[in-house]
Amino acid sequence: MVNKQALFSIFLIAVFSISCKQGSTLTTPISLEKLTVDSKENPLTIESEQPLFSWIVNAEGYNKSQSAYHILVALSEKKLNENDADIWNSDKVSSEQSTFVKYKGNSIEPMKTYYWKVKIWDETGATSNWSKVQTFETGLMTSDNWGDSKWITLNEDTRTSEHRFRDYKTGRMEKPEPVDGFAASYFRNEVAIEKTIKNAQAYICGLGYYELYLNGEKVGDHVLDPAPSNYDKQAYYVNYDITEELKSGKNAFGIILGNGFYGQNISWNRDPESNKKGVSYGSPAVKLLVKLKYTDGTSADFYTDETWKETTGPTVFNNIYGGDTYDARYELGDWTTVNYDDKTWGNAKVALPKVKKISASQIPPIKRLKEFEPQKVFKGADGEWIVDFGQNIAGWVKLNVQEKEGQLIEVITTEALLSNGKDIFQGSTGGGANGMPQIYKYICKGDGIESWEPKFSYHGFRYAKIKGISSKPDATMIKAVLVATNIQETGSFTSSDELLNKMHSISKWTIVDNLHGIPEDCPHREKCGWLGDAHAFCEYALYNYDMYDFYKKYMEDIRTQMRPTKGHNNPEIKFQVPTMIAPGKRTSTYAKIDWGVATMYLPWYNYKYYGDDAIVTEYYEDMKNLTDFYLNFKDENGIMQDGMGDWCPPLWDRRKNPSAMECDPIISANAYFYDVLGIMEMFAKMNNDDQYEAKMNAEKEALKKAFNKEFLVSIPNTKYKWYQSQTATVQALQFNMVPEKQIENVVNGLVHDVVVVKGGHHATGIHGNRYIYTVLSKYGRADLAYRILTTPDFPSQAYVMNSGFTTWPERQFVWEEMEGPTNSLNHPMHSGFAAYFYESLGGIKSSESNPGYKLFLVNPEFPSNITNTEVSIPTPYGNIINKWNANDNVLNMNLEVPFNTKAKLVVTSSELETLEINGQSVKDFKKQNSLEIKGGAVIIGSGNYKIEYRIIKLKDL
Repeated sequence: MVNKQALFSIFLIAVFSISCKQGSTLTTPISLEKLTVDSKENPLTIESEQPLFSWIVNAEGYNKSQSAYHILVALSEKKLNENDADIWNSDKVSSEQSTFVKYKGNSIEPMKTYYWKVKIWDETGATSNWSKVQTFETGLMTSDNWGDSKWITLNEDTRTSEHRFRDYKTGRMEKPEPVDGFAASYFRNEVAIEKTIKNAQAYICGLGYYELYLNGEKVGDHVLDPAPSNYDKQAYYVNYDITEELKSGKNAFGIILGNGFYGQNISWNRDPESNKKGVSYGSPAVKLLVKLKYTDGTSADFYTDETWKETTGPTVFNNIYGGDTYDARYELGDWTTVNYDDKTWGNAKVALPKVKKISASQIPPIKRLKEFEPQKVFKGADGEWIVDFGQNIAGWVKLNVQEKEGQLIEVITTEALLSNGKDIFQGSTGGGANGMPQIYKYICKGDGIESWEPKFSYHGFRYAKIKGISSKPDATMIKAVLVATNIQETGSFTSSDELLNKMHSISKWTIVDNLHGIPEDCPHREKCGWLGDAHAFCEYALYNYDMYDFYKKYMEDIRTQMRPTKGHNNPEIKFQVPTMIAPGKRTSTYAKIDWGVATMYLPWYNYKYYGDDAIVTEYYEDMKNLTDFYLNFKDENGIMQDGMGDWCPPLWDRRKNPSAMECDPIISANAYFYDVLGIMEMFAKMNNDDQYEAKMNAEKEALKKAFNKEFLVSIPNTKYKWYQSQTATVQALQFNMVPEKQIENVVNGLVHDVVVVKGGHHATGIHGNRYIYTVLSKYGRADLAYRILTTPDFPSQAYVMNSGFTTWPERQFVWEEMEGPTNSLNHPMHSGFAAYFYESLGGIKSSESNPGYKLFLVNPEFPSNITNTEVSIPTPYGNIINKWNANDNVLNMNLEVPFNTKAKLVVTSSELETLEINGQSVKDFKKQNSLEIKGGAVIIGSGNYKIEYRIIKLKDL
């Protein structure tokens, strides 16, 4: 007789099993975190017609992944349910995709708030709860939505201060000439609010840096807005929610407008014997639109037009290179408040600047990030006070002074002192290239303590010489302010070696100092977005910071910088080619191969590190066109005859010591181009361009053959081979150009040159130094990589660091033999090598086949000197954390693999034999967990793992 209780138990178990398969949420510990639209949480001003949705999932256990998702989007939170969602109900979509899911609902409209949420199913079919409700707001989206808002500019330059002029002199000029540039403009207007406001949005675009004020207070905390661009083709606006700041009755708006890069009509290309005045786009202009919505359902617009009042004021000079001059005697009082008497002001002039497109800024804004107090104060050789802030930064000084009326205070900012330490040295910031040294000037009004900081310029400096003060400066009188794009630091690295930790810190500082809406070469002398510099440090930046929007914006700068250029071998064909610098009118020549490949590398790196193919699709035709342009440089031997070279190797000076660049520019450029041909082959496949994919494959194989035939040579008196320089050899190994049978010989050739010829030193510039430590580690020479990095004598990164620098200098010179360090002392192209800390020491790389860390490689390659390392790497799926320590050739790793991803643990056959996961052998662990072993790797799913195996290290020659 069948037991009824047993049957009932079986029935309950079956029902529970079915409910789980159908999506039960009863016992599933799944939580959705950090939900983003276009990679931003609850964004305020997106303009994408097909936004991209992403979410990070936390789930306990191992090998957890997503099997389906369901997204709802509605115009109100009330309608955000499966029955009423009026914008998009995706229904259940069977897909592992949890990043950059493309919107497929009704048309997205301007200036609206959208509500959304998502739920997912895991690999077992269990479902999560709905996420918390998220929002995204859209911007103006089209030029028509600017309505009647007009560009306004200064009608009359009324500056009378004797301090409005600065000296301008480049190395080509016999004597300086006085210049004043465009005047800073002050605009104001008032609006009466007679109804109850439901919502108020301010949209503002400046052609030149601006600050917006409302009722006596600055709106927002941005500075140096907007980001530089090719303004005639693309400008950016910012949106502020000012609902809480507006009040019933009268409200006063004010705008201060400076030159920025738009009205920069002084530095660069200024020839006193011609009419060519700088690289300005024209007189600065600004456009403001305020959209008012009232509780009664009506709306109104308030905007800039000819009714606005204008004047000049206390900022009597401003130049992005030279600095600001502020004459406090000309202050305007409470000019941004209501009922201010502006009868003496003129009416603004309506401008018609050439601007093709205005878009909402998507990158983080520039902000005041940190203040520094003086670390040391002493008198220079001329008796003036010098302040050392202890860190080379980009930004400005903040003053609190009390002097008599009309007293001129000058602050000269520099990166260095003379080698004897007795005075400032202006060799890297003195203005020889752009014509203007870095100087801030403040003229006192004499009515007590006066506080001031600049608005329209930033400088690169560590030291400040102050003239015109009557007492010794201290922290109450002067501070340094770090001012840079507020990118979020998301990754981290630390190791058992403090020397490497300090190099990591210096590398980060050098990048942060050089982000002001574009990736700069330096924050003082040039402030230019050189393409070669940009791709040199890109990967290291991506390991440390959220650069998703930043590089998308810079790709638009590169695109809008392109010019029609004749082919080299076929001059009758014209190509669209970027210049060496983007954006701006200081362009240099067409972008040589090793600089121009940034056009392909930046989309590739963005795709590799984030997994979003939108940037590849967006710029595919531009990349194809540029690839074809460079193929037009091919000679009869199959080598592209174009290239700039391995910039800034040790002791290199292109005028005084050009031979110090050991790597022929043609060789390094062709190595880069080979790598790019492979990238373009992949991009062609992604875009279903079969013909171009085949073309890229053929060109790539042909170049590899030609490259090895032309450049691979034997090293005299050895059995080794190399590519005639450290850089070319490193590149060939990094890009897999070396014939398989020659790899060992070539590695030994590289080691021979480093150890025997160069005495344990590198001879690389930015191209070779990016990869040399990673390549040596990959091929079993991790100890040698460490030796090159840390040897205290010139040249090495340790030598630079021990010389007292807090950022990486542009040049590699013997500093103690010089009067003072010339050239820039803050060049991020030299930070690129530090990707080694993550990819080799940390052992984490995103795979090419499954980008965005959907599948990532785990393979720490480290010297015997390093006993432990910890890295945290942000991914669209959550943070990868790898903590390892090594003792007696046993490696212990604590590895965190995010939900919906897999880790590919790279091991040798001997390491696999000793491998233990969570205290079990691989064989035993596999009995209870999903695990795959193939091709010298163990592939594991999500979860927190303790991994241990015995390692065998190859001794360096």
